[in-house]
Amino acid sequence: MNFSLSGLFMGYFLGSIPSGYLVGKFFKGIDIRDFGSGNIGFANALRVLGLSLGLVVLIADIGKGALAVWIGYLISPFAGINPHIGGGISGLLSIIGHNWTIFLKFKGGKGVATTAGVFLSLTPLPFIFVVLVMIGIVGLTHYISLGSIISACTLPLLIWFCMKDEGWFYIVLSIISAGFIVFKHRSNIKRLLKGREIKLGEKVGKRKIS
Repeated sequence: MNFSLSGLFMGYFLGSIPSGYLVGKFFKGIDIRDFGSGNIGFANALRVLGLSLGLVVLIADIGKGALAVWIGYLISPFAGINPHIGGGISGLLSIIGHNWTIFLKFKGGKGVATTAGVFLSLTPLPFIFVVLVMIGIVGLTHYISLGSIISACTLPLLIWFCMKDEGWFYIVLSIISAGFIVFKHRSNIKRLLKGREIKLGEKVGKRKIS
């Protein structure tokens, strides 16, 4: 593997930056993993750190995914591969980095915001429709987890509808990404089925969701 191709793996290390953990430590002096669901992503940051810091985490996590794609775009010509392929690979690696970060013993977030950043860059039109699906589901149910799962599973269909055969690579990426999101939401799915999932705006204090 030449240096330029290995440079795509910068996406993994970029995605591995644990935004929620760092924001909690810097601004509140706490380890966000000890509170709420124990997750380092936006939903738990919103519950534990509040709206303003939660939004900082959201923007940072989206930014990681988007930046990873653009790094892939820039490096790909030097590696001799299609920039869209390189951008997609780098973006996918950033999602993997966020979910299994090297900085927290390979235990990270659930990848929703980072996935959003990746597909905001790769497939902006389908992404806009997915955001509308997410808003609709969360608005009706007040469950961020349910909105995340349904919108992620909707993304491959929307990419196919908007891009047809031209988007085959992005469809594959979106199916893999949706699989990651469903996998990382296993505990949420169990709580949803039991009627114990925490709703948007519900405070959890210092107790950890089981």
